[in-house]
Amino acid sequence: MGNTAAFFDLDRTVLRRASGPLISEALAAAGVVPSRGAGVGGLFYRIYDVVGETLPSMAMARAAALIARGWPADTVRQAGREVAEKLEELVAPFARPLIKHHQDMGHSVVLATTTPMHLIESFAAKMGFDDVIATRYAERDGAFTGALEGEFVWARGKLAAVRRWAGAHNVEMSDSFAYSDSFYDLPLLGAVGHPAAVNPDPRLLAVATLRRWPVLNLDAPPGVVKVAGVELMDMVRWVSHPAFVPFANFDIEGAEHIPSTGAVIVVSNHRSYFDFVAMGMVVLGRGRNLRFLGKKEVFDAPVIGSLASAAGGIRVDRGTGSAQPLEAAAAALEGGEAVAILPQGTIPRGKEFFEPKLVGKTGAARLATMTGAPVVPIGLWGTEEVWPRRMRVPRIHQIINPPKVRVRVGPPVPLSGSDPHADTEAIMKAITELLPPEARRRRRPTPEQIAMATPANVRAEA
Repeated sequence: MGNTAAFFDLDRTVLRRASGPLISEALAAAGVVPSRGAGVGGLFYRIYDVVGETLPSMAMARAAALIARGWPADTVRQAGREVAEKLEELVAPFARPLIKHHQDMGHSVVLATTTPMHLIESFAAKMGFDDVIATRYAERDGAFTGALEGEFVWARGKLAAVRRWAGAHNVEMSDSFAYSDSFYDLPLLGAVGHPAAVNPDPRLLAVATLRRWPVLNLDAPPGVVKVAGVELMDMVRWVSHPAFVPFANFDIEGAEHIPSTGAVIVVSNHRSYFDFVAMGMVVLGRGRNLRFLGKKEVFDAPVIGSLASAAGGIRVDRGTGSAQPLEAAAAALEGGEAVAILPQGTIPRGKEFFEPKLVGKTGAARLATMTGAPVVPIGLWGTEEVWPRRMRVPRIHQIINPPKVRVRVGPPVPLSGSDPHADTEAIMKAITELLPPEARRRRRPTPEQIAMATPANVRAEA
């Protein structure tokens, strides 16, 4: 049996968009092309970012070898070194975890790209690829001749180069993986045992759908569905303003504590199903998408469950002891996402709803220790007036005099990272301190209040 490899395309696959503009700038800075050439074809690259490769764009890429005739090879290689760091900034957030996954499985990870070797080998080394298959410009006396050495690594030429590499490294194509966005990489995708369409162009999406190939978007967590580059949570974020929820009067303070970029764990107390809306209003309002950990019943529900999965929700099967939810959350955080956890796990019911002491599970603390992500607390109050536990739907009729929903966001909670129980207590204390004084006082609820805090299918306590 041969070895296994994973072959990755570059633009719109490992990278979120085309590498061309940055490479052009680096060549101009190196003096290889006139400065006015930097950024030429901005419209061309914008079209490429949206629709992917086209025959005219690849004809231009093929002609680049002739244009490069006479360029000093070492100067071009230095330009590749200079641009490597900038290209790293374009790497899709979930490309690195996928590459690491293959390496952990013992697979050879190979960058297979049309981009010239001189310009991309430094980037590949920075990313930890085991090898590179790329278009090679022929050299003579330290300068490019205008010809190619080997294939133009595109379409069937890429497949030929990959097959030759596989033969030299005892790699079995039928056991290997390939990732690409381009319809023109169908020869390679069809030749491996495990093809995947990444951010696919329209024609590749159609083929992948018909052949039931996985369709991935490495700029979003696994399972998130994107259409034309837009995911469900993006659309929700566009309308995440209190004006679009007229049946609640939001009072929000401290949103600046939620970082605008990078991994963050957001935690809050749990009083209502409307808590998710209140938390989302804050985090989405900061320009962030939010991935919720939610109980399996939500994901099993018709329509709502599919939407929750498509939005990047993380299913939790309570009582199973499975580490999978935390692993999925850790993967999202590794990609720089915001993850929401309600440490109480479920809404306290009946008399327990009115207990001032908040008791949480250790998931958020353990996740913080696993990832090093900061934990930002949110104190919610009044969400139960919008959607009481006893009601199956929120009170959307309360538009004339909507109930006040108080949202307070605090700074990251200092955690030891050594004791999940002590860290959980610190998290719950931080949340409690963000609640109004009345939340911290013990009181005797009325029978009517107990009834409203009890699920409709459960008999209220006396």
